[in-house]
Amino acid sequence: MNRNIPTPLSKQIRTIKTNVSQETKQLSNSHSLSTQPQKHGPDLLMSKLLKKELKDTSSENTKPIPKSFQVKEDPKKKPVKQIQHKQKQEDRDEMANPNDLDGYEKISKIGEGTYGVVFKAMQKNTNTLVALKKIRLNLQEGVPTTTIREIAILKEMKHQHIVKLLDMIQRDATIYLVFDYFEMDLRRYMDKTKRKGMTANHIKSFTHQLLKGIRYCHSHRIIHRDLKPQNLLIDKHGRLTIADLGLSRAFGVPMRTYTHQVITLWYRAPEILLGSRHYSTAVDMWSVGCIMAEMITLKAIFPGATQIDEMFRIFQMLGTPTEETWPGVSTLPDYNASFPPWKAKELRKAIEDYSYSIRDLPDATYDLLESLLTYDPATRLSAAKAEQHVYFYNDITMLKF
Repeated sequence: MNRNIPTPLSKQIRTIKTNVSQETKQLSNSHSLSTQPQKHGPDLLMSKLLKKELKDTSSENTKPIPKSFQVKEDPKKKPVKQIQHKQKQEDRDEMANPNDLDGYEKISKIGEGTYGVVFKAMQKNTNTLVALKKIRLNLQEGVPTTTIREIAILKEMKHQHIVKLLDMIQRDATIYLVFDYFEMDLRRYMDKTKRKGMTANHIKSFTHQLLKGIRYCHSHRIIHRDLKPQNLLIDKHGRLTIADLGLSRAFGVPMRTYTHQVITLWYRAPEILLGSRHYSTAVDMWSVGCIMAEMITLKAIFPGATQIDEMFRIFQMLGTPTEETWPGVSTLPDYNASFPPWKAKELRKAIEDYSYSIRDLPDATYDLLESLLTYDPATRLSAAKAEQHVYFYNDITMLKF
């Protein structure tokens, strides 16, 4: 099959095979899940790509580039807006020629992120709808590290509530990841159905499914690190699937030092907001608490515009943390003893003050929510324990809607 990769680009990207193998090996070493060799799908493409020099992706810590090594701005370099315009034009050109992508026919563009565009498409042989995630490759940087990591993790994760990587395609200087297609994500679902489609039973079902998926990730030493409604996909039968594992990381013992610039601001745990670079699976559990509360209110409960605004919104609801409420908080890099001393509100009252909130939910609802929105990561409820919470003792079967 003739891919015609431009020579300058091929020297940079070479292949993602070695990178993915390296990441997969790291994952395999950190948990007991065995990996079976595949002769189709993602591995079929990786076996055809050129060999790539390894890049260390085991740590996100980066040192400032010395001035002597910094590249001066090229006055002839195209502005970012021109590059973005060119990328959008390329996307339109692709939609004008949808039938030339190895067994898939693009239907429409459904989303766009930092590293690529997502298309709704049809698998021609089966007439099955799929999602094509187009990864833009950079001439200088090659395959984004987040893509390598996402592929490596998805090759390991096999669970009903984790998105499945069906295939991987290379076309010229572009890589496509093929996933199951979902009509909408949780945020769009809430916006579309309002309160009618987000009853107490829906909240319970979605929360439980999310916890099952996250428990699986954590049991295999994976921290998702970017849980938010937009990354939770919903199908017509009410099945929730966790997606977008590009920021996920494998962790070991002792915990590594990670970057604190992860997790979308509104769902970011307080330890990360206060500068901690040694964090655990507890950061995901804070995000789960924020998502659960958002399903109750239909609004993000901590919609901070900046990092300090985000912190203060949390403090205003849960009280400013102290050594009594969170042992060790004063040692975190961005903690300041002069933070305004807000007192904690009653969580039920604070949540029910939102105009669209469900009132009179069982006490167990708020017991679980308080256990998730706990300052101290050491005492924040784990996914395994949260999944067994009394809140879920009633019927949590999949809902039809």
